[in-house]
Amino acid sequence: MKQLITMAGLLLLAAAGYAQELYVYTEPASNMPAKSISAKWNTKLLKALHSDRVEQRHTPEIMFGLNKNWMVHVAGTFSDMYSSNVRWESVRLYAKYRFLSIDDVHQHFRMAAFGEATHSVNPAYYEEVSLDGDQSGVMGGIILTQLWQKLAVSSTLGFAQVTTKRPKYIEDLYPWQAFNYSLSAGYLVLPREYTSYGQTNLNVYVELLGQQTLDRKQYYVDLAPAVQLIFNSNAKLNIGHRFQLGSDMHRMAEKSWQVSFEYVFLNALKKKRS
Repeated sequence: MKQLITMAGLLLLAAAGYAQELYVYTEPASNMPAKSISAKWNTKLLKALHSDRVEQRHTPEIMFGLNKNWMVHVAGTFSDMYSSNVRWESVRLYAKYRFLSIDDVHQHFRMAAFGEATHSVNPAYYEEVSLDGDQSGVMGGIILTQLWQKLAVSSTLGFAQVTTKRPKYIEDLYPWQAFNYSLSAGYLVLPREYTSYGQTNLNVYVELLGQQTLDRKQYYVDLAPAVQLIFNSNAKLNIGHRFQLGSDMHRMAEKSWQVSFEYVFLNALKKKRS
């Protein structure tokens, strides 16, 4: 009984301290629970500037919490953004290592390093450097996240290198390298007090997402507000809207909607006792 009470208390502390860090468009420096597996389905909808139809991209993703410091994502994308019908377009591998954690009562500061690699079958059509299915490439960087009570603020700084093969006559028309940055804030609205890890959480987010290409000196800055519901501390529903604040590059779209659902299988990687 004492172990059950202790476990419940730890789950409550984890839910209360981490809920508002589960950003919709970026990753925090914190990791998912150790020895857990998470399954996620993300759908992005937009009206492209080159057509009158609503285009879609679906991203199934599996995430592994290897331990308290390491987590790995494997994802693929399917879309009709570069074709008339929905088809497979890319596969992505992402890894994150949390190397600093300073914890205190109701607050903490964490830092992590990340790297990802994407292979995409899509050609170069746009000046925006995007590894979310649009282009092949690699990216790496750092994440800094600070939690105070019910507010969590995070920043991501990353460098992206496109590896998509391009015909020689257009290889200099599109950027190859970019500096990505973001500033994200999340606030826990409900519950006002935790009494059970089965309580539904309501989080609100706002994220500033930017890019500066390094070889062609172009930029964009987007704003992305979002809402999130968390059920039983292991199921998450996100709804976000991203729109452009400023840009001088040719992009697929200036605004989009994003809906995703994620379910965490706690202790799925834990070894069974013989």
